[in-house]
Amino acid sequence: MALQIGIVGLPNVGKSTLFNALTNATADVAAYPFTTIEPNRGVVPVPDQRLEALADMVGPERVTPATVEFVDIAGLVRGAHRGEGLGNQFLGHIRTVDAIAVVCRCFTDPDIAHVEGRIDPVQDAEVLDLELILADLEVTERRIDKIRSAARARPREYQEEARVLEELRERLEAGERARPWAEHGPVRARLARELQLLTAKKRIYVANVAETALPEGGERAKEVERLAEREGATSVVLSAELEAELGEWPSEDAAAYRAEVGLKRSGLATLAKAGYRVLDLITFFTIAGGEEVRAWSTERGTQAPQAAGQVHSQMEAGFIRAEVIPFKKLQAVGSWQTARDQGAVRVKGRDYVVQDGDVCLFRFSPA
Repeated sequence: MALQIGIVGLPNVGKSTLFNALTNATADVAAYPFTTIEPNRGVVPVPDQRLEALADMVGPERVTPATVEFVDIAGLVRGAHRGEGLGNQFLGHIRTVDAIAVVCRCFTDPDIAHVEGRIDPVQDAEVLDLELILADLEVTERRIDKIRSAARARPREYQEEARVLEELRERLEAGERARPWAEHGPVRARLARELQLLTAKKRIYVANVAETALPEGGERAKEVERLAEREGATSVVLSAELEAELGEWPSEDAAAYRAEVGLKRSGLATLAKAGYRVLDLITFFTIAGGEEVRAWSTERGTQAPQAAGQVHSQMEAGFIRAEVIPFKKLQAVGSWQTARDQGAVRVKGRDYVVQDGDVCLFRFSPA
């Protein structure tokens, strides 16, 4: 599965700068609201040293990393659900993403006005939260109206759905997100998926700080961290401006400078890692002869046939077995053939749960 992350926030918090830093794109950036008119999309590789090591070992024709797609939309302002500003027009573009990155401004810059007139990252998040809740309320009310019409002919068939939708509406009207509601029962979970509720999606809070505040981020970043902890979410500290600048540097120089300021990894790697953590994803690898070494992301707990199905649908339908070796063990022995000769490659059946770092060869019967 390709990870999709929607980038949201108020105007002038650094969303488009962050998008550019992550994707090396050229989204417009300016010190005034609503610079992002069309949604920006960028698909970028997920950094993974294990994939690089496998490529060095195999020497394939192609190396294909797992990817993450970032979607950046116009900044949201108070009243966005009523059509204020431009962000509301593009909320549909992030309803299909897996997780939402909420960018919170934690830097001070007198040349970049704050749309709310003050810098308060937690209050910014609250404004954004309200707009997303109200946008979900509109979607929910439309679904309720539709159900009422259908229930006139088949009341019993729609009774349960109507009841849980009314529950959802009450919670949204009370200023609550949809996520707690969606976690109670299969009907609610299904409706959350079908309605693509924004407030049911998992979140990553991004504290966008000045370079001088790195690596910890300062007190404002700590406020964002505490907010995330209260919600059971995750948070990261980034300097979007610095990451955008380093994106133009040679990779070795950029890595050396990050180390100087106390950063362990790039902004892309930091956010991708957070996305994997919040969505509980793992990575497995495949080696197609000497042709391709590839990384795949999947949900933790995925069984071998379903993992094979990500490679090709026929592999799931005709699954026979999986030949598996953990990456570290393969790296220790040096090659797939040596590992097989030593009996280190294990044969697994349909009930095997793929583990993070597994290198897999799937055997299947073509249809």
